[in-house]
Amino acid sequence: MNQDALLRLIAETGYNVGYAAKKHLATFDMVEKLPGWTGLISLVVGIYALFVPAFEEKQVAAAFIAIGVASIYLNFYAADKDKYHQAGSALTGKLHELRELYQKVKSASAGANLDAFLADHRRIQEEALRLGIPKQLFLSDWYAHYKFFWQAQTGWMDEQLKFRLLRDKLPLGFTVLSISGSLAALVWLVSHFNAVLRIFSCQP
Repeated sequence: MNQDALLRLIAETGYNVGYAAKKHLATFDMVEKLPGWTGLISLVVGIYALFVPAFEEKQVAAAFIAIGVASIYLNFYAADKDKYHQAGSALTGKLHELRELYQKVKSASAGANLDAFLADHRRIQEEALRLGIPKQLFLSDWYAHYKFFWQAQTGWMDEQLKFRLLRDKLPLGFTVLSISGSLAALVWLVSHFNAVLRIFSCQP
């Protein structure tokens, strides 16, 4: 294996390990913070429902029943949330090791023996695989994309992998949902064009 191939291999492993780290930390964050936020929002809406008729609608009640069910779902992960934090932190440590290894290989002289670097890469990869927890929270991958691409330092991986916005930096499900929602809104606007026009022109 030559130097360029090894650099790309390390970058690919860095992506896998880094994304896994952020996904574990995303699950931890969601289990840790979402119940508090849903409780606060429910309290505020409950207070407003005392004197705002719109908050007494069945749709609002149904939405908060759904939020309550989601809170029960989150509770299934609550007992193990510290394990997700520990695994995410340990995987982040492996990502730092890979970044350091990448820089060492990048700085190596042409024709240098790469066997020691390959052994280090293999060790880090094997250790990272043992740290992962397979079961993750629903939508944690969306949050992990944000934490990985918009908060973490990924420039050294981007040198090799050339991350793209739609292909890599946005979750596929989010992209599909956004496009579907935009198309649905466009269809609705076209079908209700005259009504919308009257609203904006203040006509009766």
